Amino acid sequence: MSAYSSDQDLKVTDTTGNGVEVDVATNLLNGTVRLSVLWTQEIYLHPDDAERVAQSLLRAAEHGRRIAKARSSGAGPSTSHSD
Repeated sequence: MSAYSSDQDLKVTDTTGNGVEVDVATNLLNGTVRLSVLWTQEIYLHPDDAERVAQSLLRAAEHGRRIAKARSSGAGPSTSHSD
């Protein structure tokens, strides 16, 4: 099982059609956020897709804050998404 929970609502691929994808995930153990560009080192996005990535990062940041806060208070991590 992965400690990271990917944003299942984010479906963004490269504008060139080469299959490159973006993944935003939250570490369920410590709340850190991972931004991955899969299959390459860079990605070209339409403006609407760039906005979707930004929104996904904001959701992940909020999720990460909740996990970190719960961890510091002794509660278990939230598992609302799966990887």
